[in-house]
Amino acid sequence: MQKVAFKMKLLPGFKDEYKKRHDEIWPELLALLKENGISDYTIFLDEETDTLFGVQMLSGQSSQDLGATDIVKRWWAYMADIMETNPDNSPVSTPLTQVFHLD
Repeated sequence: MQKVAFKMKLLPGFKDEYKKRHDEIWPELLALLKENGISDYTIFLDEETDTLFGVQMLSGQSSQDLGATDIVKRWWAYMADIMETNPDNSPVSTPLTQVFHLD
């Protein structure tokens, strides 16, 4: 298993909507993530900067690598109005480098 982290940017004022959409995440999207070896997936929000920090355990590919699937394309389109996105609606995502870990 590999742990990866990345950051994304939420548009100002959309914290509650972002949380609501994730509280109601589509079951078929959750199934796709699990089927592709993604587990222990957490997203944190830095409310001062509207920066989202995602952390996930992988035995396969990252959630950011599933953009060719229809369900992920629909999710990205659904989220595009509240996040910084690329032209294909994928979230602007920057990988983070691990500098410390404690078990």
